[in-house]
Amino acid sequence: MFGATHDHLAVKEAIVSVYRVTEVIGTSSNSWEEAAAEALRTVRQTIRDVRVAEVVRQDIHLEEDGGITYRSKLQVSFKYEADR
Repeated sequence: MFGATHDHLAVKEAIVSVYRVTEVIGTSSNSWEEAAAEALRTVRQTIRDVRVAEVVRQDIHLEEDGGITYRSKLQVSFKYEADR
């Protein structure tokens, strides 16, 4: 490689991205899966380029009338875009 000019060297440019992570909670009277799916559907209506969603917690809220609400907390990551 000694003696090679810069024009002949392959220069690899680094690809750098930044992602933001936010937490959301979905609810359902049927299941944790439905609660998570609803949270993700809602997020995707307002946030572009959602890349990963991870369920980080599930719990049940007990209503006074005996009803049950399933809750799923998700960490959602999406590509951060600086102001254009």
